[in-house]
Amino acid sequence: MQRRERTRHLIELGGLVQKAGLVDLAVDDRATIYGALLELVGKARSEAGDDTLALWKRRGRRAFDAEEAERETGE
Repeated sequence: MQRRERTRHLIELGGLVQKAGLVDLAVDDRATIYGALLELVGKARSEAGDDTLALWKRRGRRAFDAEEAERETGE
């Protein structure tokens, strides 16, 4: 991945952390945010990891779809 593409990718991922509300919830404490992300990775690597990832994907898709519908209706 080229440097510019990598930078854009990292910025988008940071935006998702912000959009999900983790930054506000953790009061912008990087250690708390990092710990939360490590906890998520631990869950995803557990025996039920595939189910966990599928659940997260469904929730994320629903949230993206709801945002898109909201934008389209102008609400």
